[in-house]
Amino acid sequence: MSSKRLIYLPLGGAGEIGMNAYVYGYGEPGKERLILVDLGVAFPDMDGTPGVDLIMPDIAWLKERTDRLDAIFITHAHEDHIGAIAHLWRDLGAPVYARAFTANLARGKMDEYGLPEDAITTASAWPEVIKAGPFTVGFLPISHSIPESAGLVIDSPAGRVVHTGDFKLDPAPVVGEAFDPDLWAEVAKPGLQALVCDSTNVFSPNPGRSESDLGTPLEELVLEARGMVVATTFASNVARLKTLAEAAHRAGRSIVLLGRAMRRMVEAAIETGVLRSFPTVVSPEEAQDIPRENLMLLVTGSQGERRAASAQLARGKYRGLELKEGDTFLFSSKTIPGNERGVIRIMNQLSEKGVDVVDDRGGLYHVSGHANRPDLQRMHEIMKPKMLIPMHGEHRHLREHARLAEARGIASVIAVNGMMLDLSGDRPEVAGHVDTGRTYLDGSVKIGALDGVVRDRVRMALNGHLVVSVILDEDDDPIDGAWVDMKGLAELGSSNAALCDILEEDLGQFLGRAKRATLTDDDKLEEGLRRVARQSAQNEIGKKPEVTVVISRLG
Repeated sequence: MSSKRLIYLPLGGAGEIGMNAYVYGYGEPGKERLILVDLGVAFPDMDGTPGVDLIMPDIAWLKERTDRLDAIFITHAHEDHIGAIAHLWRDLGAPVYARAFTANLARGKMDEYGLPEDAITTASAWPEVIKAGPFTVGFLPISHSIPESAGLVIDSPAGRVVHTGDFKLDPAPVVGEAFDPDLWAEVAKPGLQALVCDSTNVFSPNPGRSESDLGTPLEELVLEARGMVVATTFASNVARLKTLAEAAHRAGRSIVLLGRAMRRMVEAAIETGVLRSFPTVVSPEEAQDIPRENLMLLVTGSQGERRAASAQLARGKYRGLELKEGDTFLFSSKTIPGNERGVIRIMNQLSEKGVDVVDDRGGLYHVSGHANRPDLQRMHEIMKPKMLIPMHGEHRHLREHARLAEARGIASVIAVNGMMLDLSGDRPEVAGHVDTGRTYLDGSVKIGALDGVVRDRVRMALNGHLVVSVILDEDDDPIDGAWVDMKGLAELGSSNAALCDILEEDLGQFLGRAKRATLTDDDKLEEGLRRVARQSAQNEIGKKPEVTVVISRLG
């Protein structure tokens, strides 16, 4: 019996939506040759990650094993699968493979950060395969809400694994390849050791709808609208952009693309031949000379992003264009959980302008890019895997998908980030755990979750901040007590006196009572000042702020 094994290890994307990064390995335990599937990001929020620009998987485990990493494969160009490539590639150094549309966008990201574009290799679709150590890997076309999505056929000496990536079973996706059940069945015919499968919509009970179903209702909406029409959707959903643009064209409206991501996606689709026709667009400057009833804007910001075109139009003018009473604004998208407040804020701002806001309305103007429960069951039937590993979903999604598989007699296990599975036998077995976490892009630097930067920022946001300054003379005696600077705190306390004065008085009394052993020891003095400042603030305003103590000594 072989001592070698086939392993699967999610570093991100299992037990959460976003930040996808999945390791596969084959070899003797601890010596496996490795490949990485996807390297994505998640997006911050003001509640938990204020000021952070992007959230990425912690690849420390993989970084320590780069001598065993043979390749990186990107299934598609959504940011939660490709967004970290330019930020983390330098730490890994392995060649990156992707289909043409995805590769085009990946090279743009690499170029933006001064990294070699030739690190990205364009791969053709199945049956072409790429050799990577003990693996051969092929890109198996699948429909999704972005062009040229692919599952991966991963062959190893321990058997064949299919990693679905994000997918839906769409027979008419408008742009990109339709789902081909015969092709997928043929791939599974030799026997499938494991299906590692998207779990996002496992709770959605009805079969998924086709992107092509939206053409008629969208066209009717645009034809009936008065004033200017603005539509927002995911910039990566090139099929939706084409459907919206064609509806505008048939209604006699000129089309404007607003937002860098929107323009970049359309350009990449045209450059790679994914998009063979797209109605003529006009610039924002040209649009200012066109009657508003003859205009349709396609804009970024469907998830309420503060700096995107949607939010800027809701607040006022953007690129010289402005929404007015009687205009129509369409959200042709689903709001991702966690983004509701940002989207509702924009809707209310638009409403205050007299703009008619139209949302998804039960699927009339949007369809999901992920397979619903009946579609997942159909995929199980087509592939007939020996085992199924749920991925791409929160824990509840993984658990429900595992139950769905087990009910059909397919061995399954819930594998969250950091759980290593051995896929070599008849059932998946837990082979170990590795530490996983998050890496934050904060401005131009990357910081770890344990560095404390984000934690401190959250605490300051919740509690405010005090700076306490003390100067001691050559004899270690305080000069003129303590000085306090406040940020984010009420100026008056419950005693109706200035909080700053109260704090300085209490701190001065502490310094006057302090023993010599405290005054000569910076650590003891700092701790005492911090304790008094926080307690005094608690008594006055009911909050214990974060406190920074600055001690200066003369002589």
